[in-house]
Amino acid sequence: MKKTEKEQLVSDLSAKLKGANSLYYTDFTGLNVKRMTELRRRLRRAGIEYVVIKNTLALRAVNDSGLIGQKLKGPTGLVVGKDAVGAAKILTDFAKEFEDKPAMKGGMLDGKSIDNAQVKRLAALPSRDQMLADLGAGLQSPMAAFVGALNGFLYMFAGALDALKTQREGA
Repeated sequence: MKKTEKEQLVSDLSAKLKGANSLYYTDFTGLNVKRMTELRRRLRRAGIEYVVIKNTLALRAVNDSGLIGQKLKGPTGLVVGKDAVGAAKILTDFAKEFEDKPAMKGGMLDGKSIDNAQVKRLAALPSRDQMLADLGAGLQSPMAAFVGALNGFLYMFAGALDALKTQREGA
C-alpha cells in the first residue's frame, strides 16, 4: 500500500472516530467470511461500522482523533459507532452465538478506556428505547393514580348526591 493510501485510510478513520462516542477493539481470529459478513450486516443495521485496518494505522487514527489509544496486538477489528450500548449488545450476542468470536480486546467510551468486563456490563443495560419506555411508565403511574383517586371521589360525590335526593324525596 502506498503512503498516500495509508494517509487517506488514517484520515477517513479519524473522521469517523470524531463523530462517534464508542470504539471497541475485537479480535476476529477464527471467523470465516460468512460469519464476518453476518457481523458486519448486523452492525450496519444499527448504524455501526466495523473496520479492519492495520494496528499501526488504527493507532495513528485513534491518536489523530484526539483520543489516546492502547497498543494493539494481533488481528484487530474496530467497531465505531454512536450507540455504545447497541454495539456492545450486538457484539456480545454475536459472540455467544459463535463460540466467543469475535473476542473483545477492550475499547473506548466517550474518550475513556474500557475493558472487556465493562463492555459486557454495557451490553447488559436495556436499550435506549426500553429506558425511555420505563421512564414514561414511571411518570405515568402517579398521574394515573391521581386520576383514579379523582374519579373515585367523583363517584362518591355522585352517590352522596343520589342518596341526598332519595332522602329528600322520601321525607
